[in-house]
Amino acid sequence: MKVKEVIIVEGKNDTLAVKRAVDADTLETNGSEISEDTLKRIELAWKRRGVIVFTDPDYPGTRIRQIISERLPSCKHAFLNKKLAISSNGKKVGIEHASIQDIQEAILSVREEFETPDVLIEWEDLIAAGLVVGDRAKERRKALGEQLQMGYMNGKQLFKRLQMFQISREEFREALEEVLQEEEK
Repeated sequence: MKVKEVIIVEGKNDTLAVKRAVDADTLETNGSEISEDTLKRIELAWKRRGVIVFTDPDYPGTRIRQIISERLPSCKHAFLNKKLAISSNGKKVGIEHASIQDIQEAILSVREEFETPDVLIEWEDLIAAGLVVGDRAKERRKALGEQLQMGYMNGKQLFKRLQMFQISREEFREALEEVLQEEEK
């Protein structure tokens, strides 16, 4: 599978894992302290070929994603479920621990940001769905993030990502129904 965009990863092991899964070029952020030079290289790649941000499903990965998003508000994002990125000893989380198939699926399910999103889902929709307040709000957000392949997020981040990725009311409703059905089991 050939990927046109440059895939942004955190380190060398992530690069090796991505290159085993797909034919793509990568840029490494070298961890969560992204230098101005690295951001400039990412911006150049974004202007020339586009970029897919594919960081680890943990706090540092989320922080890197946010820094890049603020700089390049219309880049693409690939998300990997945290359960799929855990090392064999269960102590580390990272893209390098995921299977080739899981990496391919994450990249195939890429989501694109939009600079000026149309409001598709209102804050009240999240409250009504029990995604912001309530006993199971955190678990529902986590399950919804997995269902929509957007990763885990708090309530404000969920609202922002729903807008940023232009998730339609229909797509939101279908994903929420799946989450609620799983909850009943």
